[in-house]
Amino acid sequence: MSQPRCLPILEALVGFDTVSRNPNRPLADWVEAYLRGQGVAVHRVADETGQWVNLFATIGPADVPGFVLSGHTDTVPVDGQPWSADPFRLRVEGGRAFGRGTCDMKGFDACVLAMVPAMLEKPLARPIHIALSFDEEVGCKGVRLLIAALDRLCGAKPLGVIVGEPTGMEVVIAHKGKESYRTSVIGTPAHSSLAPTAVNAVEWAAELVVAIRDIGRRLAREGPFDPLFDVPHSTAHVGQLHGGTTLNIVPELAWFDWEFRTLPEVDLPALVAEVKAHACERMLPAMRAIAAAADIRFEQLTELPPVDIAPDHELTALAKALAGRNGHKKVAYGTEGGLFRRDGGIPAIVCGPGNIEQAHKPDEYVELAQLAACEAFLERLIAHCRG
Repeated sequence: MSQPRCLPILEALVGFDTVSRNPNRPLADWVEAYLRGQGVAVHRVADETGQWVNLFATIGPADVPGFVLSGHTDTVPVDGQPWSADPFRLRVEGGRAFGRGTCDMKGFDACVLAMVPAMLEKPLARPIHIALSFDEEVGCKGVRLLIAALDRLCGAKPLGVIVGEPTGMEVVIAHKGKESYRTSVIGTPAHSSLAPTAVNAVEWAAELVVAIRDIGRRLAREGPFDPLFDVPHSTAHVGQLHGGTTLNIVPELAWFDWEFRTLPEVDLPALVAEVKAHACERMLPAMRAIAAAADIRFEQLTELPPVDIAPDHELTALAKALAGRNGHKKVAYGTEGGLFRRDGGIPAIVCGPGNIEQAHKPDEYVELAQLAACEAFLERLIAHCRG
């Protein structure tokens, strides 16, 4: 099998350390120069510092409805992971391309950029838009700015968005919605021998953690259920819990991070409201009966709406034809597609190279056959857009 044409571009993209804590501007500069070198106009939608950058480019007639190819440029960290080689240097071995972001999702980005010459080879009747975002891994921060600017970036509202997250080139028609929070419990300090006179922040935080766990168990027991999802019901999860200083001091502060991931038809805000009601109506009065200054505070960390597109939607049928597949699936992880759907009013589907099982891990990789399959998918899209 011949090597995928995207490998030189993937090598360049992996070479930029775009862990979300780092600006992605150097990568954006490289991509913009690459596109402009082929005569493609590029628009920047940056944050207030100008160091974190979304890129948007259109190939074909801007005033005709077309399709958006959506990818993100940031990656998760490599700190503490036992990589066998430099994670920011592409390594190709045994039919796989290794490096941070190869799977999630610079592999897709590289495929799209590699196909630009083919997009330009003959006129397109419908445009193909390229949307590359920043900070997807920390709450899809960048794409929200890009979606807000779509009216000025697109002469006509796109027909659909294809988000290239790793699906093994299977067509994903739905993913769960997500909201996550940091909850801080403020108590009162005291010597542990006087514990009944104080508000123990750790104990009250634990009570709320148990309430969240009980909601999760109810969802697992009562549903609703959708067997097409790998986890067929909505879930609750507490990922961090911190509090206290030493055993003989009643802890004044505790905090924990938690989330809900829900099926598209589930009322996610109602579940969050249930947690807040338990805290404010059942716990706070008892805490403040001991100390009036006691409090429980909620800070939203992330909010991501679901993707949910009908199996018989035109975009679903197109994606299946492009991927050469008859089936579809649903996944538990989230993507930027839900934001395009809710905030942009554009149908979204997820289909891209690689396996989500390889994402975020040491020695992350994407199979070369997956990259080749993605390039073939894009070739078919180009042909479709030529009409």
